[in-house]
Amino acid sequence: MSLRARSLALLALLVGLLALVAAGCGDDDEEGGGASSGGSSEEQTYKIGVSNTLVGNGWREEMICAVKAQSLASGQVDEVLVHNVNGDASAQIAGIRNLISSGANAIIINPADREALNPVIKEADARGIVVVAVDQAVTAPEAYVVTNDQVAYGRLGAEWLAEQLGGEGNIVEMRGISGVPADDDRHEGFTEVIEANPGMKVVKETFTDWSFAPAGKQANDILNSNTQVDAIWTSGIDYVVVDALKKAGQDDVPVIGTDNNKFLEQLQDGAPGAAVTNPATIGGVGTAIALQALDGENPEKVTTLTPEVWDMENSADTIEEFYDPELPPTYSTQMIIEPYTTYTQEQLTGCEGP
Repeated sequence: MSLRARSLALLALLVGLLALVAAGCGDDDEEGGGASSGGSSEEQTYKIGVSNTLVGNGWREEMICAVKAQSLASGQVDEVLVHNVNGDASAQIAGIRNLISSGANAIIINPADREALNPVIKEADARGIVVVAVDQAVTAPEAYVVTNDQVAYGRLGAEWLAEQLGGEGNIVEMRGISGVPADDDRHEGFTEVIEANPGMKVVKETFTDWSFAPAGKQANDILNSNTQVDAIWTSGIDYVVVDALKKAGQDDVPVIGTDNNKFLEQLQDGAPGAAVTNPATIGGVGTAIALQALDGENPEKVTTLTPEVWDMENSADTIEEFYDPELPPTYSTQMIIEPYTTYTQEQLTGCEGP
C-alpha cells in the first residue's frame, strides 16, 4: 500500500474514533444536564422539624405520628425531628430555634400563640426554612396555615344543641387552653349561637387544658353542685363527661364532643350528643403542604378543612365506619385526609417515620 493510501486509511480511522467519542460525550451530557441545571437523577430529601407544646395528649401524639407517616410515605424525608415541651410561647420559640439550628428544611408547628411566634417564624423564613402552622393559626405572613375551621367547630356544635333544646336551656361550656388560638376561635363560634338564642344560658365555663382527667373531675363537680344542666358543649374532651353524666344519673343530657374513638362508641351505645370532627391527622396535611413548598410547587398559603357533625340520627353509618375497637379511647378517628395524606392506616397507627 502506498504512503498516500496508508495516510488516508489512518485518517478515516481517526475520524471514526472521534465520532464514537463525541457520541459518548453527548449521551453523558444528556443524562447529566438536569444536575448541571439544578436537578438530579435522585429526588432531594429533607429534614422535617415538629414543634409541639402539649405533651401527653393523645390528639397531639397522633398529630406527630401523622407527620412521621406522611414523611415516610413521601419518600422525600430522611429525618423527622420532634421538639416536645409543656410550655408557653416563649418555650416554643426556644424549641423552634433549636430546630432551626438542627438543620430542619421545614418546621411543622402547633402554635401556642397567634402572634408571639411571628419573629421566630420570620427568622426561619430568612434561612429558607418552610414553616407550617397546623391545627391553630398564626398571623405571620411567612407561614403556611393548615387548620380545621375552628370557629365553625364551635358554632356547629352549639347549633346542634340549640336545635335539640329548642333554643332554651342551661349549657356548660368546657373549653380547652385559655388564650390559645383554637380555643379563642371555638369560643367565638359557640358564643355566636348563644347570643342568637337568648333562651340558652351558659351556667358554667371551665378550661380543661384539653386533658381528660381534669375534665372528668370538673364535670363531676358541676353535676354534684345542684346546678341545672341541660347540655354540655366540650372542646373535644368528651367521653369522660359522658361517664360523669352516667354516674350522676343524668345520662339523658346531650354532649358535644369530637371524633374521639371512645366518644363514637358511646354515641353508638345510645348516649345523646354529636361529634364535630377535628382530625389530628392535620399534621400529615401540613407535612404534605411543606413538601410541596420545598419542591417549589407554590401551595396555597391557607388550607382550611371544614368540620362535619356526626350524630346517630344522620350519620350512624359514618360513626360505625370510623369507630375502631382496636384503637385507644382518645384516638382521632379520621385518619386519611384526601388528597393530602398518602400514608397507610398501618403506618399512621404504627407511628412509623424515617
